[in-house]
Amino acid sequence: MDKILLYAAVFLVIIGLVTVYSASSLIARESFNSQFHFLYKQAIFLLLGILIALVVIRLDLKRLAPYSVPIVFICIALLAAVFAFPSRNDAHRWINIGPFTIQPSELFKLAIIYYLAFSLSQKKRNIEDWRQLVFPYAPLIGSGILLIIFEPGLGSALTITATVIVILFLAGMRLYHLALFTVPLGAVATFLIFIYGYKKARVLDYLSAIQDPLAGSFQVKQAILAMGAGGLYGAGLGNGRQKMFFLPYPYTDFIYASIGEEFGFIGLCIILLLFAIIVWRGIHIALYQPDRFGFLLAMGVTASIMIAVVINVGVVTTLLPTTGIPLPLISYGGTALLVSIASIAILLNLSRRKGVIAR
Repeated sequence: MDKILLYAAVFLVIIGLVTVYSASSLIARESFNSQFHFLYKQAIFLLLGILIALVVIRLDLKRLAPYSVPIVFICIALLAAVFAFPSRNDAHRWINIGPFTIQPSELFKLAIIYYLAFSLSQKKRNIEDWRQLVFPYAPLIGSGILLIIFEPGLGSALTITATVIVILFLAGMRLYHLALFTVPLGAVATFLIFIYGYKKARVLDYLSAIQDPLAGSFQVKQAILAMGAGGLYGAGLGNGRQKMFFLPYPYTDFIYASIGEEFGFIGLCIILLLFAIIVWRGIHIALYQPDRFGFLLAMGVTASIMIAVVINVGVVTTLLPTTGIPLPLISYGGTALLVSIASIAILLNLSRRKGVIAR
């Protein structure tokens, strides 16, 4: 098993737990009368994620791949079911199960990667034939992405779309067909933002922040102030001030800013270095797979992690418009943490195939 990948993931999870507690303790005490509220819930999902990882690492992923088809349909059903539950922050993204919640869009992302790796590795599948791209991929993937957009969850939809494009490109999809696939999506996104008005304010705030970061949205301002206050070495663990009801979501979407304030620029670089190691090992595992299925699955999982990191860090540093994408393995959120751990477990599983690590 790839121990370098394992150690990098473990370090990120530990950093995530520590930062979640530090960034959420005050909010948890004020809202739930317990400073450990969010830490306890994150720890429960971490333990569940470890159990899932121990199972996934030992599975025969290729033999079980045909079951990815019904798994995708189940995830689409869950995406539709979210609208039956009360909204949170004007969005229907979660299914409530007692004190816990499930975010189906995260499950759908991993299910689609698994399904595409299985389907595109079949000998009868001719990726150069546009008709085999239209069916079954367009209705299956499109319906899921459309439901996510209606939640609304444009950030998740863009992450899944980018991951799908990477997998299709690596599978041999022609650039002409790839353009035909992406141009309509870009047109739909442009219509939703500038004509329909979906997230238009966030885009305008982003354009303002390009010239002056402090001219952007309230979230962007507070994130910039948090990272700026951290300096080179940081204010120290637990000494951050922006988490005191200034920085919104300091333990979820903007946890990277919380890390910057308490661990400084060096801490931010360490986080990026650990993610770079995961991407490096993921690509290495993919390149030395003995079959097409393993290659596409490893590259798809690695791409999904890389894209999520790029979007989250890009948002916090004002390089991208604000959108709700968690930082893998670090941000608070049960489903996101489970999917991140399962993704690492898939890579570790594939690294155990004959000859992969030896090379």
